[in-house]
Amino acid sequence: MKRNFFKLLLLVVMVLVSCSKDETNIESQSETVQFPKNPLTIEQINSRISETIENTGDFDWNAVDEHFLWSAVVHGQNVLTIGYGNPGQSFSETEDPVLQSKKSALISIVLNTEAVEKEDLKLVEHEIITVIDVEVTKIETIIELRKSDFVRYLEPNGYNLYSITAKSSSGCDKNPDTINSAHYSTVSPNNAQVSWHFSEHNIPQAWNYSTGSGVTIGLIDTGVSASQYLLNSSGFNDGASTGRFVQKYGTFIDSSWWWSSNYDGPHDKCGHGTAMGSTMAAPRNNDGMPVGVAYNANLVAYRATEDVLLNDYHERKGVSMALTQLGNRSDVKIISMSIGYVWSIGNIKDAVKYAYSKGKLIFAAGGTSTSFTNGFGVIFPATMSETVAVTGVDDGSNYERCDTCHSGSKIDFTIIMEGDNNTSKAPPVLGFNTGQRRYTGGSSVATATTAGIAALIWSRYPSWSRTQVLNRLKQSAEFYPNKSGSFGYGNIDALQAVQ
Repeated sequence: MKRNFFKLLLLVVMVLVSCSKDETNIESQSETVQFPKNPLTIEQINSRISETIENTGDFDWNAVDEHFLWSAVVHGQNVLTIGYGNPGQSFSETEDPVLQSKKSALISIVLNTEAVEKEDLKLVEHEIITVIDVEVTKIETIIELRKSDFVRYLEPNGYNLYSITAKSSSGCDKNPDTINSAHYSTVSPNNAQVSWHFSEHNIPQAWNYSTGSGVTIGLIDTGVSASQYLLNSSGFNDGASTGRFVQKYGTFIDSSWWWSSNYDGPHDKCGHGTAMGSTMAAPRNNDGMPVGVAYNANLVAYRATEDVLLNDYHERKGVSMALTQLGNRSDVKIISMSIGYVWSIGNIKDAVKYAYSKGKLIFAAGGTSTSFTNGFGVIFPATMSETVAVTGVDDGSNYERCDTCHSGSKIDFTIIMEGDNNTSKAPPVLGFNTGQRRYTGGSSVATATTAGIAALIWSRYPSWSRTQVLNRLKQSAEFYPNKSGSFGYGNIDALQAVQ
């Protein structure tokens, strides 16, 4: 009897062990996902991105599977951007051994799964922001990296094929225009021309209180033209503009190789950055040319992009570098970015947070439609809580966004950019070459105009914090203390803002 009991007990144990093994195998098999050996096509990737944006209004690389992410990496020069560290740790200003060990562990994963020697690994490290860019060819590398608690995000920052029709000239224009005399007035005692839209916001009246003196604005764009005398050191102090400086830097790399360090220099080759610099800080000159909002403010201009669309690895890296460098400058109070993309970009987001941590007031364009961005809502980085989003409206009695401008709940302020019923009227600015003028508008110029008004406020109240300046902008806007669902606090009254 006893022998039969032990036999029965042994049988039960064997069955339990067998079931346990089967469950383990089932669990193990369920965790192992079999991905296709070949990457998705560009058309398949773009279709999925478009569908996601259409359904949710955004796109997040963290929400896709490893095969989708790997496919985009393969089609993007095999460059994978890794945000590392603790959750929410966008940057580190000090040498942190723990953080360094996490970065080293991730690099080791890449070396092991890619089966390459360290000296052969293509690796780019970023200053301050906790990001590295590495060459990845195998899906197994992405699978292993996603298992690590040290990874904040993985993005294919070399993938620039989402819109094949988006050319590298988006927002660019170097051609002069014949300016209608009805679209500007002449200011005395100088002969400078004041854009019609300045008067819509009482900017000339605000000059009786402040002209931007003592404030430095950082411009992140396509640079400023070397051929425009009034935006270079020789002509920046002209007429009523005195005792200030303009500085130009370049963080954009013009190369087909993502690991290149061939910087393209500080000068504009597109025309967009020149127009933004003119809007914010062109001198109140004696040359009969357009004047900027804050005509006595200093200007630090970065050529960080090739155009307004941040669809290229070097543009994304260039913008993040410009943000960290401007963030480190104690004299820079304001940063203006009339550039963007239809979804958030990790390394730029990290850099925005760093500049914000340094007390910078960061303005970003809500979106100006090109053949690529048309139909989207407010674009990145204007979607971030750390930025102030601006768009353009017409001069009609009812708020209507300008013909190419985007609107939405993320917008904070509006600036008048065109005539009612889409009549042909846009702000005149300095042209690409000395003696030239041209028209330009959209949320880009609206953003630059707002940055200029902020400089007037900060010049008037130099001891104020970013929050105080931003609150004054809100208080001077038409809808305050309410906020429109599409146009934020509305149009700003510059005179009220500086009084």
